[in-house]
Amino acid sequence: MQIHRDITQKLIVWKQSSKRKPLILQGARQVGKTWILKSFGQQNFPDMAYFNFEAQPDLKQFFQQTKEPNRIIRDLSLVVGKPIVPNETLIIFDEIQECNEALNSLKYFQEEAPAFAIACAGSLLGVALNRGASFPVGKVDFQTIHPLNFREFLSVSSPQLSDYLHQFDYSGAIPDIFFNQLVQQFNLFLISGGMPEAVITLTTENSFEKTDEVLSGILNAYRLDFSKHTENNNIQKINHIWESLPSQLARENKKFVYRTVKSGARAREYEDALLWLDHAGLIHRIFRNEKPALPLSAYDDLSAFKVYLSDVGLLRRLAGLSASVILDGSLLYTEFKGSLIENYVLQNILPIFETLPRYWTSGNLAEIDFLVQFNSKIIPIEVKSNENIRSKSLSVYEKQYQPSLRIRYSLKNFSFDGNLINIPLFLTDRTWEIINRINPAISYPSP
Repeated sequence: MQIHRDITQKLIVWKQSSKRKPLILQGARQVGKTWILKSFGQQNFPDMAYFNFEAQPDLKQFFQQTKEPNRIIRDLSLVVGKPIVPNETLIIFDEIQECNEALNSLKYFQEEAPAFAIACAGSLLGVALNRGASFPVGKVDFQTIHPLNFREFLSVSSPQLSDYLHQFDYSGAIPDIFFNQLVQQFNLFLISGGMPEAVITLTTENSFEKTDEVLSGILNAYRLDFSKHTENNNIQKINHIWESLPSQLARENKKFVYRTVKSGARAREYEDALLWLDHAGLIHRIFRNEKPALPLSAYDDLSAFKVYLSDVGLLRRLAGLSASVILDGSLLYTEFKGSLIENYVLQNILPIFETLPRYWTSGNLAEIDFLVQFNSKIIPIEVKSNENIRSKSLSVYEKQYQPSLRIRYSLKNFSFDGNLINIPLFLTDRTWEIINRINPAISYPSP
């Protein structure tokens, strides 16, 4: 099954650029990096040459012996048994973090042989760099691939609904016949999340049990990475943090608390383990903002943050939450539902905005789930997990800071009132289009 990924268009722009550099595609393990690059190569190049430094460790020797691009290409051509032609062959270096010499060689390809099209994938590149691996700064292009957003999921699970939303002009409410179907698809997305294998399994097998098996397999693969790619004294700490994440998010204010990881745990003991998960792309740390001013990062409270998983399906499975609970809407699920929905929203807005979101509090008076920065604007975002949208937090924030735009995500239908846009949860990843259609005075460039 082919899944159309939004990042494909960015890869086409990279291919056509007159200033093209070797590309590094970053993202968590099993998020679809290898599939994307192979599919892109098949569709956009006459030929492709694939090399995996984890599966083929002997490849490292070529890069250890020389930094001269033409000699490296000669040896790699012998490995694949065919010529590697400039501008015609897409060269894929997979798991490039396993060969630091290959990573360094990208500098020489950019300077001496820029006609060779090289695309690299690195599941744990952030971990490798954090451990001191050298890097060809300024000599490579970067793209990050996230789990599927809802738009990509819908194109597979319900192409007809996908076509309808593509034509929807945001001029009014969505008719109930479409709205209710979209809510059903949204609940299915909460079950599978955006990991490609889980999405394909759910949509082709129509089996929650098999989807859960896929998600459990991904979680087990992550746990193996903990033991294979980190220091022995950090393995247990990483596991403790990882297993504590559902409990962290189930707390009322969701602020990360070290004692939830383990009784008596302190920040200095677990900071490295937390950073490992962050650099591996498995979690996102969202810091509390002390003052909604530009840039947001200048006003972080580094002692207060929330931790979300990279994918909502993995969070559901890590928490041991049955798929049937989501579909049945059990009252026992109500409290954790807010955490799951926040994780979903974060997963879908991350590719849209230029920096990581923050969250904002005003003592015990109000809390804004996310603040996002885009151009010269700061937009407060409130997340509601159902149709009940009563809340004073956005009003408190507006009174204090007079934002030009406020966003609420909920299960209410699409509406726009003054500077407040209510966006149905299943339209979260279309926020940029909505803003530009509803409020073009806020002139945002396309992300």
